[in-house]
Amino acid sequence: MDKESENQNVTIIGADTEMDGVLEFRDHLIITGKFSGTINAPTGDLEITKTSECNVTDISVKSLEISGKVKGKLTATERIEIFNGSSVASDITTARLRIANNVDYSGKVSMLDKEPDIDLFSVVSSEFKQALVVHADVVK
Repeated sequence: MDKESENQNVTIIGADTEMDGVLEFRDHLIITGKFSGTINAPTGDLEITKTSECNVTDISVKSLEISGKVKGKLTATERIEIFNGSSVASDITTARLRIANNVDYSGKVSMLDKEPDIDLFSVVSSEFKQALVVHADVVK
């Protein structure tokens, strides 16, 4: 765990909770229940667990991890990860995307242009090569 995540507040919406409306937060939110509406957290990290169902107009966050069911427009400035067993019907916009095996996904994906966060002069050669490949794809 890095120092930044140690100082974050974590909020959990419980498995027996059903919410409808607009959510705004700054740090880290975990949804284990049902949510309908809009989530706007440009600096926040959102986790949607395998027990949750989200029917949203829009989710706009820094990073998003999905293990449950999600419908709606998804935007993450940093990354989106969709884990095994998830069901996602969404148009996605993000800088980095990882979709595991056994995911039910439908929608359109748009990638954001983003420079690599890696300092090319302080890494081993394999990481350096990967960063160059990523950087070359971004610069095109």
